[in-house]
Amino acid sequence: ADMAIWPWYGALVLNRVYGAAEFLSAQSYEHLGRWTREIDSRDAVKRGRMVNRISGELHEQLRQRHDAGDFDTKTQDKI
Repeated sequence: ADMAIWPWYGALVLNRVYGAAEFLSAQSYEHLGRWTREIDSRDAVKRGRMVNRISGELHEQLRQRHDAGDFDTKTQDKI
């Protein structure tokens, strides 16, 4: 369940979408913040956020992934 809700709810708590973290006072929920930061720091989550991304830093954009090596060779800054 954590991984199912994290892409949406984690991004909301980290104030990456909607700007709702302040409105919801997300910073006042200590354990929610810890949970969000712990999942966000996982290497697999960092890689997953790169796939199919079309905005942001070029080294964080992997528009198509067909192989694990694509993370090292196919980001937008390398093609």
